[in-house]
Amino acid sequence: MVSLKDIAAACGVSASTVSKALNDLDDISEKRKAMIRQKANEMGYLPNMAARALKTKMTHNIGVLFIDDYHSGLTHPYFAPVLESLKTEVENLGYDITFINKNVGGREMSYLEHCRYRNVDGVVIANVDFTKEEVVELVESDIPVVTIDHVFNNCPAVVSDNIKGVRELTEYVISMGHKKIAYIHGQQNSVTKVRLASFYRTMEEHGLSVPDEYVPEAPYLEAEASADVTKKLLALKNPPTCILYPDDYTAIGGIAVIREAGLSIPSDISVAGYDGISLIQQFQPKLTTYAQDMSGIGKAAAQAIVDQIERPKSALVELIVKAGAVMPGASVRCLNENE
Repeated sequence: MVSLKDIAAACGVSASTVSKALNDLDDISEKRKAMIRQKANEMGYLPNMAARALKTKMTHNIGVLFIDDYHSGLTHPYFAPVLESLKTEVENLGYDITFINKNVGGREMSYLEHCRYRNVDGVVIANVDFTKEEVVELVESDIPVVTIDHVFNNCPAVVSDNIKGVRELTEYVISMGHKKIAYIHGQQNSVTKVRLASFYRTMEEHGLSVPDEYVPEAPYLEAEASADVTKKLLALKNPPTCILYPDDYTAIGGIAVIREAGLSIPSDISVAGYDGISLIQQFQPKLTTYAQDMSGIGKAAAQAIVDQIERPKSALVELIVKAGAVMPGASVRCLNENE
């Protein structure tokens, strides 16, 4: 294993100078630091993390609290790309990640206890019930925390711009001549509330009414549930001309029912999803959707938690909003005359 003395000999400097360069101390020049670091990398030097932790009181380990209610593992269509981007950026910044849970070696413990057991420097929290006491306990602890898609007053949060996303998708459908637009929303949580309000406001601003039966609920990612409510929408005396779904997977469930009913998309009815899942873009007709910036959300969360860890006095408790973009496909028919 390469030591500081080996690097010192290769660079023609003392071991203490090498240590200062690798620890980014100010009493040597940036040029010399860069030279020593480059040589250390070339020689395959790996720092002794245990020794570094004792010295700096940091483990360079970040906890990730992610509860997967759909048992999709790390294949969750939305959070998998977010977490992959988070992991990549965390590693680029010199940290590792540890997934936090409530069972360690058969022993039950709280999320906070697990974080202390693993001695993490900070925690990123995503896809959990943020109202649960044990989650609130972790957020209110002295451990730096960044949340994804949920806002607490005392810690930074990275969120998708759900207001803008639903507004732009709804306005796109309206621009295609649709007035009777249904919106199947996900189960009630902070994201759903924001999206639903944005849908109602956008329709209101365009002078369009929304019957109560046009706004049913189907849980996120549950295609069977979205299929059931799609059947009910199709059976209405005055059915919508376009159905917006809470995500791309539920849109696929709806599309299956529409086809079973002998209807054609978009000739007979239009549909649009949400998220911009690449796999589903291969389906025909190509699904119109709103692509969330999943990679940008993960990267921003990584940068925010490292900032909280390394700059505790100057790091801002801020809301970081990442916007996506409408992806027009072939699933929304243009109803405008002469077009």
